[in-house]
Amino acid sequence: MNKNMRAISPHEIGFDFDGVIANTGEAFIRMAEEHYNITVALEEITHFDIENCINMPVEIVDDIFMKIMKDSLQTGLSPMKGAVQTINEITSSHTMTVITARSMLEPVQDWFNYHLQPLATKKIHLVAMGDHNDKVRYAKEHNLQYFVDDRAETCEQFAKAEFQPIVFNQPWNRGRHNLPTVSDWNEIRQLLKLNGE
Repeated sequence: MNKNMRAISPHEIGFDFDGVIANTGEAFIRMAEEHYNITVALEEITHFDIENCINMPVEIVDDIFMKIMKDSLQTGLSPMKGAVQTINEITSSHTMTVITARSMLEPVQDWFNYHLQPLATKKIHLVAMGDHNDKVRYAKEHNLQYFVDDRAETCEQFAKAEFQPIVFNQPWNRGRHNLPTVSDWNEIRQLLKLNGE
């Protein structure tokens, strides 16, 4: 985490969903084992496009991700440690913006409704835009200045557009950037200026 970064107001920062709020890596690994008897360790996933770094047919990769995207609750997609508590705290007094590359809004909304307090779900601006490479446009529309994402290429796009990207550390983004990073939601919380602090 960059200790020199000023405290960020929650309305200034947006968040990716998969790999930042939701533990999509864990869900993928578990489903590969359960449905296809393929064992993968998280540290083996060194590229965002999984088929480029592990010996798994692209059809299986796509099938697993499609199942997760269509029904995140049924597939057991879990929150990243500390995400639910921090999001509930942020939304107790602020709105929060989540921009996902998913094309389907409802499974993410259902996931939020299940995991978060009712007030929190009402205060999240959720954008499902169906493209990893177009998040900057939506961030501009929501007047964001910062964005947390686990995809290094997306963060580089934000940097070129004069936003401050923050990379959520995952094996698939290590060594691919020179941007500020966070490793967990405790570090995200430390960056934020929340009421009463």
